Amino acid sequence: MIILGATPIGNLGDASGRLREALQAAPVIAAEDTRTARQLLRALGIEAQPQLVALHEHNEAAAAEGLVARAHDEDVLVLTDAGMPTVSDPGYRLVQAAVAADVPVTCLPGPSAVLTALALSGLPTDRFAFDGFLPRKAGDRDRMLASVAREERTLVLFEAPHRLAESVEAIGRAMPGRAMAVCRELTKRFEEVRRGTPEELLPWARAGVKGEIVLVIAGAEPVLADEAAAVEQVLALRAGGMRLKDAAAEVAEATGHARNALYQAALAAGRG
Repeated sequence: MIILGATPIGNLGDASGRLREALQAAPVIAAEDTRTARQLLRALGIEAQPQLVALHEHNEAAAAEGLVARAHDEDVLVLTDAGMPTVSDPGYRLVQAAVAADVPVTCLPGPSAVLTALALSGLPTDRFAFDGFLPRKAGDRDRMLASVAREERTLVLFEAPHRLAESVEAIGRAMPGRAMAVCRELTKRFEEVRRGTPEELLPWARAGVKGEIVLVIAGAEPVLADEAAAVEQVLALRAGGMRLKDAAAEVAEATGHARNALYQAALAAGRG
């Protein structure tokens, strides 16, 4: 089968027992960087010497077919440099090819920069969206941020440290005053989380920041629907057979308007 193995994002102590067992047993390891994979094996004290095959963004499409063919007969363990394969890292095309060829795919859960940053951010975690790395070019970055400015879910993004100041400034233009967190060097010795608005964080970012960066941005406040339109929704549900009280409650939850106000307005409109 194909085995996706989550590797530490900084602290080697986060390597799971299942990952260690898989590293010891796997005959083939498809690695984003074979040198990094060898370093991980040595650091974890793994004595096995599996065959290491490169699987990165430049060769994944071509390599997937051969790896899937091998996985018919033996396990192929997939590793990226840090974190979960397929999440802003190679592995997605390989999984696609395995699914198409009816080759089993399993996952060894483990460290995740996305979830670690989200948990530490102090921002809502019940609904979130992950959008990978911010575009490198300023124009593309501005367009991307404009497209998600009204997203109501918490937004998680990756960024390179040398572009952090530019990105924080761009976030401030697209979402002025929005609460956010910059998470740096997660699980490592110099782990740091800075919280504030883009305007508050910009001077710190401009001073120069090192390490792996994850940005977490609060979602936009819901935009209330026009009250007259909300009342029309209540009346439509009532016409469909729903009790007026229940219809008002459902529309109130969806739009943010007060339930009693919708109920009274719909009641008056219905009498008219």
